[in-house]
Amino acid sequence: MYDFLIIGCGFAGAVLAERLANEGKKILIVDKRNHIAGNAYDYYNKEGILIHKYGPHIFHTNSEDVFKYLSKFTKWRPYEHRVLGSVDGQLVPIPINLTTINKLYGKNLTSDEVVDFLASKAEARKIVLTSEDVVLNVVGKELYEKFFRGYTKKQWDLDPSELDASVTARVPTRTNSDDRYFTDTLQAMPKNGYTEMFQRMLSHENIHIMLNTNYKDIEGIIPHKKLIYTGPIDGYFDYQFGKLPYRSIDFKFETLDQENYQETGTINYPTSNLYTRITEFKHLTGQKHHKTAIVYEYPTAEGDPYYPIPRKENQEVYNQYKKLAEETPDVYFTGRLGTYKYYNMDQVVAQSLALFRKIIKEENAVQQ
Repeated sequence: MYDFLIIGCGFAGAVLAERLANEGKKILIVDKRNHIAGNAYDYYNKEGILIHKYGPHIFHTNSEDVFKYLSKFTKWRPYEHRVLGSVDGQLVPIPINLTTINKLYGKNLTSDEVVDFLASKAEARKIVLTSEDVVLNVVGKELYEKFFRGYTKKQWDLDPSELDASVTARVPTRTNSDDRYFTDTLQAMPKNGYTEMFQRMLSHENIHIMLNTNYKDIEGIIPHKKLIYTGPIDGYFDYQFGKLPYRSIDFKFETLDQENYQETGTINYPTSNLYTRITEFKHLTGQKHHKTAIVYEYPTAEGDPYYPIPRKENQEVYNQYKKLAEETPDVYFTGRLGTYKYYNMDQVVAQSLALFRKIIKEENAVQQ
């Protein structure tokens, strides 16, 4: 008899498995894939280059608690991600910053002057509801067309006017020369990769792992007291309110017989090409190798569920599943798929640590 059966071996499931195992709980963690670490899984390809199987995963957080927790399982390599956009035949920083504006428009503006420049371009929106509203309100139509509309259409197969404001609000506009993609206080990459970090996290004697296993195939077979479910919440309830839509990515990997391919980790293609971006892994990992590996990302409607689509009608369907989940005893839903919300890795870890504290509090209350 297991105390907890955990479905999914990504960050959400692995963190809970590790925490609960340290409380003396017997854990079985199940994953349909043939590896641990979920979408963060990385491995060495046949040329010996460390790549991320499910696209670039760059760790960043403002939470010292999350960073301290993960530091128990890995050493870190300092890394600040930088992204360039291929716009008007040149490469410029993304998010839009002072350098971006000066390069595109052939100007030499100061930070104060670029504030006025952007204000002159902006189209004020009294009510900001959509991703289009967010961008037009800050940078206006021209920059919206250059940087956001085409990229968003490729990524989501929807016009920004059809998407919740949260999508483009994730990418700020800066008036200084800070060209880092993220501004979090803690930015680093696991020194030996994510998979090794997960191996350390899951090495506790109380944790058993079953890979290549679909939960539905073992449902009702393996005795357990409680269930933690990190898979798609609609799948757990057999899609009784309909299927929640996701966007997926078709990854195309290439190994090149050259030391480097591009000048920074990621280059975005907002208006050209069918792919959204190209990432070169050696920038992220710091690996020294005479060859290099890159990945092209082609958004698609089919495939593994990566990005919940933030639209009002989808949230309403999710809320029906959420209500069912709250009425289901001894089952906890967590993670990006379990709560139908786009989370960064650190947010998933924080969510799982919070759920762990809740579970222990509940268990202690029962014992008293």
